[in-house]
Amino acid sequence: MRVLGIDLGDKRTGIAISDELGIIASPLKTIKTSDVHVLIREIVAIINETGASKIVLGQPLNMNGSSGKSVDKAADFMKLLEEATGLEVILQDERLSTVSAHKILNESNFGGSNKRKNIIDTLASSIILQTYLNKEATKNGR
Repeated sequence: MRVLGIDLGDKRTGIAISDELGIIASPLKTIKTSDVHVLIREIVAIINETGASKIVLGQPLNMNGSSGKSVDKAADFMKLLEEATGLEVILQDERLSTVSAHKILNESNFGGSNKRKNIIDTLASSIILQTYLNKEATKNGR
């Protein structure tokens, strides 16, 4: 069962995919658009290509756990995704996922700022998805 991970952004959205066993998350791509309908169409195409059967969407809570405009935007996007795909969409706390992605890139001495912009959202989506997969594995005794 493949799971799709999404790090929703205003201009760039990171996409990650799990392996068929739902154990390991891998960065897939960054979709560069601010048009929500274009984004939904691209995600539907990815689901059709990969056979993903579940979606994990980053929930951008504030550091103190409170909600803000970004959380409302993610909730609205979640409804659109569910309607367009017919799949279950699960919200996953994404606090510090982008910070973790930057840390990983710093530790690996990964390229200049242009290269970082192209990968940071995809890496963050992979971290969000891996967090969810790890939580599910623990819950299921794996």
